[in-house]
Amino acid sequence: MNRIDSIFETLRAEGKKALMPFVCGGHPSLAATGAMIEAAERAGASVVEVGIPYSDPIADGPVIASAMHEALTAGVTVEQVFEQVKAVRERVSLGLVAMVSVSIVNGVGGPERFCEQAKDAGFDGLIVPDSPWEESKAIHDACEANGLVLSLLIAPTTPKERAFEIAKRCTGFVYLIARAGITGEQKNAPEIAGRVAALREVTETPIACGFGISTPDHVRAVVEHADAAIVGSALVRRVSGVEDPAGEAEGFLRELAAGLGAQSSE
Repeated sequence: MNRIDSIFETLRAEGKKALMPFVCGGHPSLAATGAMIEAAERAGASVVEVGIPYSDPIADGPVIASAMHEALTAGVTVEQVFEQVKAVRERVSLGLVAMVSVSIVNGVGGPERFCEQAKDAGFDGLIVPDSPWEESKAIHDACEANGLVLSLLIAPTTPKERAFEIAKRCTGFVYLIARAGITGEQKNAPEIAGRVAALREVTETPIACGFGISTPDHVRAVVEHADAAIVGSALVRRVSGVEDPAGEAEGFLRELAAGLGAQSSE
C-alpha cells in the first residue's frame, strides 16, 4: 500500500485528522529542506508537500512566489530537491508529496521519467496544480505505474460535475481549494462543509483542504469536515530569513497541530 493511503487509513481508523504543511524546496536554503521535513514530523504533521521551485507558480500568492523566486535565483534544481528528500526519507515515516508544475514534469522527460525519479527520491505522490483534468491521464498512469498517488485541485469555482470527475481521478487525497484567489494568510476560517459533503457523495478518497489556513482555529474548523488541513504561506513566511528555519517550523506546526486535538508528538 502507498504510504499516503496507509496514513489516511490509519488516521480514519483512529478517528484522527491530518496536518499537511507545505515547504518550498530550496527555501530558505537547500539544506533547510530536509531539516524542515524532519521538524514537521516531530511537530505532528502526517504528510509534507514539497514544492518544486517554478518561475510562474500557479495560484500562489506573494509569499510562496517569492520563496520560489529566491530558490531559483540561488540555483536550486529539481535534482537537488530530490537529493534533499532522499537524504531524509529513511529518517521519517510521514508521507512526502511533490507539488510540481506540469511544465517541470514535461521538462525532465515527461510523466514516466519524472515519476521514476520522484519515486527513487522517496516521494509518495504528486500534486500537479496546473494539470487540467482532460490532460491528466498520462500523469495519472505514470503515477500508478510507479506506485505514486496523484492529487489534482478542485477550486471553489469548479462546476459540480467537473469537480466530481476530478475527484474520481485523484488517488491518495483530493486537494480542495478552500477559497477563491491565490494562496495567503487569512483572518477567517474557510467555509467548506457543503463542498466536502458533495464530494463525499462521489468519492471515498480523503479530502485535504488548503489556501488561507494559518491558525489552530483554522485547522480545527477545516478538519471538522475535511480529512486534512494544508498550511503553506503561513509556514513559508515564518521560516523566511530566520537563523533556525527548522526550529521555527517545528514551533509553528506544533501550534497548528493543537487544532487537530491531542495528536502532536512530544
